Amino acid sequence: APLVESGGGSVQAGGPVRLPCVAPQSTYSMYICMSWFRQAPGKEREAVATIQTDGSATYADSVKGRFTISKDHAKKTLDLQMNSLNLDDTAMYYCAAKVGDSRVRCGTGYWEYNYWGQGTQVTVSS
Repeated sequence: APLVESGGGSVQAGGPVRLPCVAPQSTYSMYICMSWFRQAPGKEREAVATIQTDGSATYADSVKGRFTISKDHAKKTLDLQMNSLNLDDTAMYYCAAKVGDSRVRCGTGYWEYNYWGQGTQVTVSS
């Protein structure tokens, strides 16, 4: 996979987890959008956080105020800091990147993204 996630595991409700994602130097400069998605069993893959082309961040309503996405150009990483985790946050988390027209605002549909990581599991327990 061109993107590599890590940092998943088991965590108690209320706790934090940080998920790093490393992008390869060969394709990083092509990316116009980078996002974190998650998929719980039986549910559709959903975007939780996106770095827009202007550098701003957008979040799903369910994670606003708890999750923070950040991008480091020098390290070619996209991190997701997750705080105040609850049971509904249990899912496989994926890092994703999109190439294309930088004038188009980054969407939240998983079908829009060209590059994916293998995913990292986050399991929240009470």
